[in-house]
Amino acid sequence: MKEKMILLVEDNPDDEALTLRAFKKSNILNEVVVARDGVQALDFLFATGTYSDRDVNIMPQIVLLDIKLPKIDGLEVLRRLRSDERTKMLPVIILTSSKEEQDLINGYKFGCNSYIRKPVDFSQFSESIRQLGLYWLVLNETPPRRDG
Repeated sequence: MKEKMILLVEDNPDDEALTLRAFKKSNILNEVVVARDGVQALDFLFATGTYSDRDVNIMPQIVLLDIKLPKIDGLEVLRRLRSDERTKMLPVIILTSSKEEQDLINGYKFGCNSYIRKPVDFSQFSESIRQLGLYWLVLNETPPRRDG
């Protein structure tokens, strides 16, 4: 069985480092690909731009998506993922520090599978990441991929 890859879409270097540290602390050793803006995320997922040589049939198990991103924001990334047959059912977890109710509403409106606010405290954040990993990488069953 192929290792379950995680796509982390995060533009804040501190939040990226905290997330990677929380994965390590929780013994989540999956490959983590980091995209630092919405364009990079879409390029990775659709094998375009700098990722044009990537095998588009190898998709992440989950996408952890920040909302406030440069170039293309996270909600627009989510909208594009849900409008494409290749990524329509890909589990997308919004992981954000946004406390705006409209972001929460739009996240679900555009098809996120889960919406998690990043706790400020690192131990709480680590526990959130541990639970997220346990659920989405171990317990959750995803639909079979039709592309083989």
